[in-house]
Amino acid sequence: MHKHLGTEYRYCHGHGGQDRRARRDSLYEAGERSVGYHDDDGLRFAGKVRAGFVAHVRREIFKKLQERHADRCPFVDLPNSKSSRWGGGVTAEEMRVMQWVKPELVAQIRFVEWTAEGRLRHAAFLGLRFDKSAYEVRRE
Repeated sequence: MHKHLGTEYRYCHGHGGQDRRARRDSLYEAGERSVGYHDDDGLRFAGKVRAGFVAHVRREIFKKLQERHADRCPFVDLPNSKSSRWGGGVTAEEMRVMQWVKPELVAQIRFVEWTAEGRLRHAAFLGLRFDKSAYEVRRE
């Protein structure tokens, strides 16, 4: 049973290489995305979402993400000092190979609970939301 259903988060990155073609291809191929929410200090990292990004979903959102390429990380709380196998953090080294997008899209995310570190546990992508502004996204 899922405690939280229907939570919205903003898209912020996909993994990728350094040159333009590698960035484009890896943004399409990436099986995970980082998501976040707003608080009084800015956009906070909520975790990485891997589940739900099957091939047809990646094709559907690829163009939307590619059009929103950004040079800088939009999260106010990254990098973290350590990474986590379960998406609990992002190190400076990991950030060097990430491809950032402007946090303008709202994703519908299902997850079980918040971790002690303030991250989403067992998060899964359900789809994009177009009925809500990305700036309205807050932590529940």
